[in-house]
Amino acid sequence: MTLDVQLVGSTTQMAVVTLRPGQTLYCEAGKFLFSSGDVVVETKLSAPTDPNGKDSGGGGFGGLLRGAANAGKRVLAGESFAFQHFHTLGGDGLLGLAGVLPGEMRHLELDGATTWFAEKDAFVAAEAGVHFDIAFSGLGQGLMGGEGFILEKFTGRGSLLIAGAGDFIDINPADYGGTIRVDTGCIVAWDDRISYGVETVGRLNRQGIMSAVFGGEGLTLATLRGNGRVILQSVTIEAFAKALVKNSAKPDQQGFGALGGLFGGSRD
Repeated sequence: MTLDVQLVGSTTQMAVVTLRPGQTLYCEAGKFLFSSGDVVVETKLSAPTDPNGKDSGGGGFGGLLRGAANAGKRVLAGESFAFQHFHTLGGDGLLGLAGVLPGEMRHLELDGATTWFAEKDAFVAAEAGVHFDIAFSGLGQGLMGGEGFILEKFTGRGSLLIAGAGDFIDINPADYGGTIRVDTGCIVAWDDRISYGVETVGRLNRQGIMSAVFGGEGLTLATLRGNGRVILQSVTIEAFAKALVKNSAKPDQQGFGALGGLFGGSRD
């Protein structure tokens, strides 16, 4: 049974899910917004393996250790230690979920054959049939890319909800010569038909250093190649954080502090 998901809003979206009896959805802690009274919530270390919501680690002490190990992997990716599981025992239930930054969401349907990769923090929720795991893009690529070398990996069958910052655009590199180069912070997710890599921006000469330092892109860009689906976001988390810090400072802590005090009216 296909999960009934409605994405509400424009660039500050939420997912409104209608849960039917027999369906289980799990999400990362902090992504839950609201639910109707007939939705049952449970907190577990593992994602469910079937619509009944059983822990993927199995029973007993060994299952507990496996669940703790999987939770530790998720913490490395910046995700929460535990999952929240949702199901309904009666009729249809209502559930609201969202990412942690102002931005769009995507509802992806995994067919059991295609694997999806996402940058850390992109995961919001998934059906019980979708398996959440951690993948590595290579230590060297991760250090060069500046986004860390740990990725989120999704396999199985069912609905997957991801979120990012700003507006989304879907691109197939095959439509543009087979390769696109992207600021590493703009990548949200891609399927396994796409190969991911990191390359330096220009040569390490005067012009290359000028472009890297003053062009705002750093020394590296991500390269995405193949014939598949890539989801990009218009706002990088790094740029968003810098803007918040810059605009939260008092006038005399910024440049032109005197002018800020002169034209800014009364100050605390």
